[in-house]
Amino acid sequence: MLRFLKKYINYLLLLIIIILITYLLINRQKQQEFSRDLYYMDTYINVRIFSKNKEKAQTALNEIENIYKEYHMLSDKYNNYKDIINIYYINTNYDKDKYLKIDTKLYDLINYGLDFYDKSNGLLNINMGSITDIWKKYRDKGTSLPTKEELQKQNTDIKKIILKDGQILNNRPNIDLGAISKGYTTKIVGEYLNSIGLDKYIINAGGNVLVGKHYNKGKYRIGIQSPNKDDGLIDVINAENISVVTSGSYERFYEIDGKIYSHIIDPTTLYPSAYMKSVTVITKDSALADALSTTLFLMDIDKGLKFLENYEAEAIWYTNDNQIITSKGIDKYEEK
Repeated sequence: MLRFLKKYINYLLLLIIIILITYLLINRQKQQEFSRDLYYMDTYINVRIFSKNKEKAQTALNEIENIYKEYHMLSDKYNNYKDIINIYYINTNYDKDKYLKIDTKLYDLINYGLDFYDKSNGLLNINMGSITDIWKKYRDKGTSLPTKEELQKQNTDIKKIILKDGQILNNRPNIDLGAISKGYTTKIVGEYLNSIGLDKYIINAGGNVLVGKHYNKGKYRIGIQSPNKDDGLIDVINAENISVVTSGSYERFYEIDGKIYSHIIDPTTLYPSAYMKSVTVITKDSALADALSTTLFLMDIDKGLKFLENYEAEAIWYTNDNQIITSKGIDKYEEK
């Protein structure tokens, strides 16, 4: 009996040792990087996930592509898709007093835009689609400017967009979600990754960057490009679990008589905003960072500094005379 008990104890100890060794080997596996390049919302998107689980990471990358693709189609104002009521369909169809049932994702995205219209005192207006279309047409030609009369004929009244119980009134608004769709969708992607335990990642959607936890107990270094592209970086943000979003006049623009006309249109003048060359927002919420960066680009810097006090966010402005101005809390992101 005693010999049997000793054998049993030895067997149990051996089993425990094997389990411990297996556990240590698994946890000593080198964390790998899994990457996917995408193109949606007129933007090149790179997603990098750091994980020891290849299958889980690859499945997540497939789902992330599905998320970006779905929001791209829903928010697309230039193309129609079979069996999808998207922004193009809403903007180009009309049936007085009739409501259209729309996807919950699109409903929530539009509602987010309506909510930020109030928060921005009307500066971020998602019913500017007809105005942005006119400017795109002239920008593509690159030879002249639209007249004030041409612009003022357009209806940009936000009250044209009426949501109710998962539906939108089919009264042909002029919705353009370009100011919020990338940041909003990137936030959805980040929330998805965190929910499945893949919380170490880098997402770069054009000027929209979102990072999770650092993969090696450090902090990510996120460079902010100078709007004068030959000048390199104007600053480096050191952080994790953060979003960094830049709006500027240096990517989509054209030049007439030595003056730059960007794609970001001021709803108060109907002409491109020219208060600064760029503004970068740093905050945890990617959707908020996207909306804030556009809003701040549409006001002068003094007003922007005051406006930013309403949010847990910091900003870096690059002025028209190549000066850098920062909000007071930016130092917590600078390398010590």
